[in-house]
Amino acid sequence: MVYAIKTRVPDPDADSFTFVAQKTMYGGKRIAQGDTIFVISSENGGGTGLVAKGIVAAVDAVQRRPGVERQTPRVTVHVTRIAGAVKRLGRSELKPFTSWDDGRPETELNFKFYRQATDKIAGISDATAAFLAGYFDGEE
Repeated sequence: MVYAIKTRVPDPDADSFTFVAQKTMYGGKRIAQGDTIFVISSENGGGTGLVAKGIVAAVDAVQRRPGVERQTPRVTVHVTRIAGAVKRLGRSELKPFTSWDDGRPETELNFKFYRQATDKIAGISDATAAFLAGYFDGEE
């Protein structure tokens, strides 16, 4: 499966990333070593949107807090960068796509990552993964 993460990215040009205790939604808790992941630098954290494509090098589950009944599963992921985005894709480009059932990749991304401001890891469809691949050199 292919995933995307939207979170604060201190150095978008780094060769690798470690994202600690990230929320998982929309199938994100199934992320595993070897999966492809697209990295979105959260505009709420000063970022610019899509910045990188990577491979998950490792995943560590974060233990749930005792005594808290409803908790979103969290993981720490280590990502090796394989490409940097060459075109901009962020909140402003995705904001117009609000027909939640139109099947467009832009709408899926807006729904999963920008409808709520929370940072998260989410599974994405093959069509959306192909769409995002078009934002990197030599990929379509």
